Amino acid sequence: MSTQQKLRLAVIGCGFFAQNHLHAWSEIPEVELIAVCDRDPARAEAARQRFGAPAAYTDVEAMLRAERLDFVDIATTMETHRALVGLAAAHGVHVIVQKPLAPSWEDCAAIVESCRAANVRLMVHENFRFQSPILAVRKAVAEGRIGTPHFAQLSFRSGYDVYSGQPYLATEKRFILIDLGIHILDVCRAIMGEAQTLYCLTQQVNPEIAGEDVATTLIRHAGGGVSIVDCSYSSRRLPELFPQTILRIEGSAGTIELLEGYRLRVTSNGAVEERDAEPVTPGWTEKPWHVVQESVLNLQRHWISAWMNGTDPETSGVDNLRTYGLVMAAYASAERGGAVVPAAPVP
Repeated sequence: MSTQQKLRLAVIGCGFFAQNHLHAWSEIPEVELIAVCDRDPARAEAARQRFGAPAAYTDVEAMLRAERLDFVDIATTMETHRALVGLAAAHGVHVIVQKPLAPSWEDCAAIVESCRAANVRLMVHENFRFQSPILAVRKAVAEGRIGTPHFAQLSFRSGYDVYSGQPYLATEKRFILIDLGIHILDVCRAIMGEAQTLYCLTQQVNPEIAGEDVATTLIRHAGGGVSIVDCSYSSRRLPELFPQTILRIEGSAGTIELLEGYRLRVTSNGAVEERDAEPVTPGWTEKPWHVVQESVLNLQRHWISAWMNGTDPETSGVDNLRTYGLVMAAYASAERGGAVVPAAPVP
């Protein structure tokens, strides 16, 4: 692809996690960073200088009017997403938007509909399913290495101080399910298929925060399989596993395990194979964040590949509504004290 054919990008939001987006875009030759935008002028200018963008803005509407863009990458908090996606769609600009998609089901559905009506592409930045170790698990399942999966346990349990880098998390009345659980539930969907019913229990262990910091969810899948998804930010153990997801997938012909230290073990037809699945990451990554940072790059490459092939990305707006529906069902279950049926996505 020549320079003239590069896709023209602006990144909206230049905060903590957006630095990973910006680094990853710099690794993708098909994309040209045209502008950055943040309501903090100093932060916008710092990103412009660091990543070589020609322009920095504090007003999204002004940027969309001034620049000729193919797509925007919105890396802001979920409360801003409906308005920002709506602005981009109104200008005919395609959209990647950070997860969670929005604070409510109604907002999420409205975002998806606004992009559909404007005929613009929409992908949700749901990156856990693009982590290299999880991609390896998905590949082994898809290849039939363990036959038909009938049970899965997906676990993310940590005591890592996530509040130091993102202090707003401590004030969220709904916390771990919408912030972390959404990732693990999405991985569960990608491996085990859609949920039929769901039962969830939540706990608030840390008295210094506003929301739940532990959640355990039991899912019956449409195909008959059963999954347990458990998430915690109040687990005290050494070694600290953050940000590793531990998986166990049992099938009719074997078991796949993603173990501590990114060890991938496949038991298939009586034989055991184990290998290191830790990703080889770019120089701008830093342990222990590297597996998440590399997944950002994998996701963004997937967006470009889908664009070039004229296909929908895996984590399209419609697809992400199914994951978001699991989160809302989990909250409803925890509040009501019983099993619930997740909401169906809009067409």
